[in-house]
Amino acid sequence: MRKVVITGPPPVQVLDVAGPLEVFASVAGYEVVVGSWDGSRSLATSRNVAFTNAVPLKELKGPIDTLVVAGGPGAESGIYDSSYLAWIAEAAGCSRRVAAICTGAFQLAAAGLLDAKEAVTHWDFCDRLAREFPKVIVKPDPIYLRDGAIYTSAGITAGIDLSIALVEEDHGHKVALEVARKLVMFLVRPGGQAQYSHMLSHQALNSQPLRELHVWMLEHLRENLTVERLAEQIGMSARHFTRVCLRETKMNPGQFVDRMRVEAAQQMIDSSSMGLKQVADACGFQSAESMRRTFLRVIGITAGEYTRRFKRGVEAG
Repeated sequence: MRKVVITGPPPVQVLDVAGPLEVFASVAGYEVVVGSWDGSRSLATSRNVAFTNAVPLKELKGPIDTLVVAGGPGAESGIYDSSYLAWIAEAAGCSRRVAAICTGAFQLAAAGLLDAKEAVTHWDFCDRLAREFPKVIVKPDPIYLRDGAIYTSAGITAGIDLSIALVEEDHGHKVALEVARKLVMFLVRPGGQAQYSHMLSHQALNSQPLRELHVWMLEHLRENLTVERLAEQIGMSARHFTRVCLRETKMNPGQFVDRMRVEAAQQMIDSSSMGLKQVADACGFQSAESMRRTFLRVIGITAGEYTRRFKRGVEAG
């Protein structure tokens, strides 16, 4: 039986605890314990509810397989309990692996566990983590990442993605997929997927015509989306549309189209068994080679490398 201990300095974020708790409790072979530092039998959250039947950390016996440190106001306050940090450091030394959910990364960093390691946290706290702990190699984009036996994740629901990835390490892809289906997750997101995607940010565009154009573009990615075609669709001159696009998206129209095609291709790679040639055609790339070059330009790796890193069973052609 693998013991999973989920703890965090109160108040914790509810989903930072509940998400991993649901994932691990859904799989046979895990003993899941919610731990409290203050000696009480509950772990307070930031939403005026508490996890009851918690076990005081000092009462925990035996080895810990997976130590999970949750984020929340208590973790990101900038106030660190030296005794709690000492417990984390000692427990980490006796655990097979250690994971931080969201701003729980601040506690791992304060305990010295992230020194010279790559780590991520919620996108809104990445700059602060880098400033406060300069020895940490902060990577602001991934949903979650691993450096040795240390795992860190982005905000809130990314803790569920990380937990499923840990289950997959232990029990394989089939079991992880069964957990995702049980939790009615849209797809199992790979760690390298951007935590704050441009598709999400486009939903917050100030310009209503651009928001409508964004939806139209998603439905017409296979077509030849020239500046003139897009400008005509939105009822602007090509010159004026280019200015609006730069102002609203910080990208010119060509970059905007490339970004949308790449993110659409990522979604297809992540959630389907289509080969790269099929993905390229579906997303409007002229060829798989064109998609390879565009991936490299937009996200820094080729489509084939993205597939090999984050997807199983897809033709990396």
